[in-house]
Amino acid sequence: MNNAALVAKGITKYFHDPVTMQVLKGIDMQVSKGEFVSIVGKSGCGKSTLLYVLSTMDTDYEGTLEINGIRTTGLSQNQLARIRNESIGFVFQFHYLLPDFTCLKNVMIPALRLGKLSYKEAEETAYAKLKMFGVEEQALKKAGKLSGGQQQRVAIARALVNDPAIIMGDEPTGNLDSKNTGIVFDLFRQLSQEYKQTIITVTHDNDFAQRSDRIIEMADGEIVRHTGA
Repeated sequence: MNNAALVAKGITKYFHDPVTMQVLKGIDMQVSKGEFVSIVGKSGCGKSTLLYVLSTMDTDYEGTLEINGIRTTGLSQNQLARIRNESIGFVFQFHYLLPDFTCLKNVMIPALRLGKLSYKEAEETAYAKLKMFGVEEQALKKAGKLSGGQQQRVAIARALVNDPAIIMGDEPTGNLDSKNTGIVFDLFRQLSQEYKQTIITVTHDNDFAQRSDRIIEMADGEIVRHTGA
């Protein structure tokens, strides 16, 4: 268990509007530190719902969740927010950058929110992350002026500014062409192999999934197959 970045046991969830419907059915899963996992399945199978439970953003579930050995089930919203800021980075299908802020400022925001770094340290760290992803020349441009592929790289840099143990992606390449999808995949692969960061992504992209360490396939709210490591 010491090598586990995330352990979920018996994760069960219902939606109650307009009628009660079970969307997750006793999910058990474990992801090791430094592992790159893709969660796949048809639309409506529950994969994005599962990701939001695993990320601690959705706390309305049955079962237990541990992140880096800390049981997060039952913690207060303030405690969970702290864990998310310190331990989890998010990359979404849409980048959610603030278009009128510079790229540098967008990347700095999570570091300033966490409060462990001075403003200057946050600025230096943010610039280093932008450089890691080859977009340092865009640092002082407004985010709204960048191409879609550049914006997604800035969004990944923002997700990494606090050096989270786990990076979670919800269709992180869903809006990208094949070239930029390849760039994002290579960045994730580098993060898992060189920096031992754990990657958990939900994706419809079969090529992306096939190149990850392990595929978790879902159907009707259940895990039906593991492929890979």
